Formats: sequence, C-alpha cells, structure tokens
Amino acid sequence: MSASNKASNIGDKVKGKVKETAGKAVGNERLKAEGKGDQVKGDVKQAGEKVKDAFKH
Repeated sequence: MSASNKASNIGDKVKGKVKETAGKAVGNERLKAEGKGDQVKGDVKQAGEKVKDAFKH
C-alpha cells in the first residue's frame, strides 16, 4: 500500500469519526450517519489495498 493511499484511507476514517462525533454532539442524525459512512469507506479502501498488496508479493 502506498503512503499516499494509506494516508487517504486514514484521512477518510478520521474525517468520518469527526463528523460522527459532531453529529452526536449537536443531535444531527444525518451528520452522524455520514460520519459512519466515511469511516466504512476508509475501511473498505484499506482492505482493498491490502488485497492488492497480497497479490503483488
């Protein structure tokens, strides 16, 4: 996994956690759901990168 892809995936997860926390704090269910979605997106992208790496070696 390249460093830029890894940083992007971690960035998605962090952005998602921030959105989720903000949504909880202000009682905004939509923002909270978007945050969870961003976290899942980061997890899925990270898993895809790991699969690609496994086939490279």
